[in-house]
Amino acid sequence: MGYWDYYPRYVPVAEKKAKAAKKLKQLRKKNPDIQPVVIEGKALARTWWGKAWNKNLERYADYSNRIGRGRSYVRHGSVLDLKIHSGKIEALVQGGESNPYSITIKIKEIDKKIWKGIRAECEGKLESLSELLMGKFPKDLGEIFTTKGKGLFPSPREIEFSCSCPDWASMCKHVAATLYGVGARLDEDPSLLFKLRKVDVNDLIAQAVEEKTRKLLKKAEKKSARVMDEADLSDVFGIELDEPVKVPVSKKEKPGTKAEKASVKTKTSKKTSKKSSPKAKFEKNLVIKISVVKRASSKAEPEKKTILRKIERKPVEELSVTDAVMGVIRRTRKAFTAAQIVKKTGLSDTQVRNVIYKARKQGKIKNEARGVYAKI
Repeated sequence: MGYWDYYPRYVPVAEKKAKAAKKLKQLRKKNPDIQPVVIEGKALARTWWGKAWNKNLERYADYSNRIGRGRSYVRHGSVLDLKIHSGKIEALVQGGESNPYSITIKIKEIDKKIWKGIRAECEGKLESLSELLMGKFPKDLGEIFTTKGKGLFPSPREIEFSCSCPDWASMCKHVAATLYGVGARLDEDPSLLFKLRKVDVNDLIAQAVEEKTRKLLKKAEKKSARVMDEADLSDVFGIELDEPVKVPVSKKEKPGTKAEKASVKTKTSKKTSKKSSPKAKFEKNLVIKISVVKRASSKAEPEKKTILRKIERKPVEELSVTDAVMGVIRRTRKAFTAAQIVKKTGLSDTQVRNVIYKARKQGKIKNEARGVYAKI
């Protein structure tokens, strides 16, 4: 029989699949990290990225007549291993021989000017990385990504490949199967295309995020109607807003320590004598006032913001003034004037009138006539 009378034996599909499965099982024993290409269903690619990759290769005249040779190979599970690296693809494809063939495909890095143009076109149009990888973006961006010679997908002049098989063709069926396998791999992880072209996918999102941040900051500069002023809070909750109480703290003790809590508890729990000093009375009153204000603020706390009334720490001398004036008032059976209190206590007219004013506000005394007061 002459050379030209020889035809290779026809190998049924079932036999091809069984041969590939057997070899894959053997390879997995040596290399557990092996990554075969598995095609489910009739379509070689399901997502926008996988379809765009295949369509890009098929539309070039250099590949359109030859790449179809790899469709049956990738469908039958002959691509036993495929890994995508930065600028390079490596694969093992089972052929007619017992051992699979090794394929290496090199992809050039995308031109910096092209990448800059793509970034400019994507500015403000991409909301999130997940939407990009899912292929959910404006149609005009899809056209930019797939533009011949100016998009993300490589042209034939940017692709260089080699195979260990004896086939003399510039693109053998094993290389073609590997290229289709890349489309299936992009279905699983589209970010591998950006890795292959040596660019950072996050660059496309960063500008959109910056634009969104600028808008949020611009809105933040405008005063919202939902933000209440201190005067409004005072009217709504009936609490006078001012600076919080400043309690002196020693250098050894920090606010909120066990020692401080214990000291407050001890002060409130001790029984004062009938003749307690003005200082002791002041401390007791201060603790009571603080607890009352805290209870009031907890009830009027719609957004969990603590509102405290200003409680000024008054000197002991001022407490003794109040006690002196109120002592005279309590002992007075008839109506009295501020001048009478001044005469009896020896205090200044201003001190006496301040105490009388506060007592009248508290409902302890009342006006009998202009400048004349009486106990209630």
